[in-house]
Amino acid sequence: MKIMVINGSPKGSDSNTMRLTRAFLDGIGESEVREITVATSKIAGCKGCFCCWNKTPGKCVISDDMQYVIDSEVWADVIIWSFPLYYFSVPGGLKNLIDRQLPMNLPFMTDRTDGKGSGSHPSRFDMSQKRHIVISTCGFYSAEKNYDSVKLLFDHMCGENYDIIMCGQGELFRVPELKSRTDEYLDIVRRAGEEFANGKIKEETREELSQLLYPKEVFEKMADASWGISEDGEGKTDETLSFTRQMAALYNKAAYDGKERVVEIVYTDKGKTYQIVLGKEKSEVFEGNDLIPTTRIETPWEVWLSIARDEIRGDEALMKGLYKVTGDFDLMIRWDEFFGSLSGNKEKNKASVQTQEKKKPSMAVLLIPWIVFWIAVSVNGQTGTVITLFVCCTMPLLAFRRKMTIYDAVTFCVVGILSAAAQLSGYTEVFVILGYLGFGLMWLLSCLTREPLCAAYVKYNYNGEDALKNPIFMKANYILAAAWGILYVIISIVTFFLYKNHLQIVSTVINNAAPILMGVFTAWFERWYPASVAAGKVK
Repeated sequence: MKIMVINGSPKGSDSNTMRLTRAFLDGIGESEVREITVATSKIAGCKGCFCCWNKTPGKCVISDDMQYVIDSEVWADVIIWSFPLYYFSVPGGLKNLIDRQLPMNLPFMTDRTDGKGSGSHPSRFDMSQKRHIVISTCGFYSAEKNYDSVKLLFDHMCGENYDIIMCGQGELFRVPELKSRTDEYLDIVRRAGEEFANGKIKEETREELSQLLYPKEVFEKMADASWGISEDGEGKTDETLSFTRQMAALYNKAAYDGKERVVEIVYTDKGKTYQIVLGKEKSEVFEGNDLIPTTRIETPWEVWLSIARDEIRGDEALMKGLYKVTGDFDLMIRWDEFFGSLSGNKEKNKASVQTQEKKKPSMAVLLIPWIVFWIAVSVNGQTGTVITLFVCCTMPLLAFRRKMTIYDAVTFCVVGILSAAAQLSGYTEVFVILGYLGFGLMWLLSCLTREPLCAAYVKYNYNGEDALKNPIFMKANYILAAAWGILYVIISIVTFFLYKNHLQIVSTVINNAAPILMGVFTAWFERWYPASVAAGKVK
């Protein structure tokens, strides 16, 4: 496929619209591309002399880069018109280029049959099989009702033989702090390019392309704050205040849970303190520290910017002690819910898609075979082993709607083998003890993998696979997996000595009480450890 890209943005290669165009080309795949950047080309305005019609047919008397444009349009299979909306039309330089296409037409009058005007001029070249696509961004919250003149222009130029991608909120594509959201949109544009190459852009893709990056009120608050000037348009505002206001504009009021929060941000190297009040209907930014904060963030300005730009993960920076958080740490855990992309974090969306087909794993699936084995075999060796084997065989069927982990599979296999061995040997007490030991070793050995046992189940509560990149989450889970593993290894040793001294009742009490206490510890540790790391108390 031969593609001619006409970049009509005065910003040249740094154009926001060209970000969309490059994504579209990525979707199309391997092709031969010619590109002209109007801003850096020599294309004078049309003189209206009509020499290209009668004195030098098909050739303009102005000698500049326009001849290359015409030759490339004739050469191409696809012509991509890439430009931002300027005063509800195309930028001036691009309008010059469009005017200078006059040599491509013959001077004779013809009727139009497509209803796009009352008359036309026949093309000097066979352009009937050319495909055109218009890709454009604008600075309004929506493209809707702002492109009327552009559509009329291309209706006359291309008839019905063109497609269009129009995106409002175009300036957001150059904001590093919003990259996760704009990348989502670029992925849709990439998909549109792939579909275009295969015939046509699907309706569902068009629908996704027409959706807003952010709701109107959120975008307009961010846009207003981004200029860094006072409301009267005269004075400048501090960059930290402008940024904090933009961040506050991202507040998702749907995350409000009845609890009004005051987030205090202290830019330690700038000597600036701001408080963001997160209420039921909106967020507000105040300078100073007059209110009592519920969550306090102390951070160097550059660190906070790096986190916002996805140059460093926030949890990683927290683990390294690059900034501190005190107060209600729940806000930090739910940060994306309060301030993240309103369409959803990409990794979170992936996890959601994965778990739509099957429900997330449940630790009950892992625990039930072990518990049945320990209890049933202890009560009656022969009958208990049969019951346990039945549970191991039926549990996968009962849990077929759930996503299974490697630890579920290991459990079914190990418990099944222990039950069969106990049934055949008759040494039920020995295999009960081995069961406690095996359970503990499974926890401990999981600490040698990239996903400790507990993380395999709880990661879905923390953005799925993305949680495995969170050093605080991972360290907490490695500690807990090691603690549970050590507990059950100790239980197996204690049980051995108690059984040996015929103290089965004492063993039963200990074996039930110890996990309950460890469960209480786990619940406490899950809250205490992240908050302590955030406050710089532990590493």
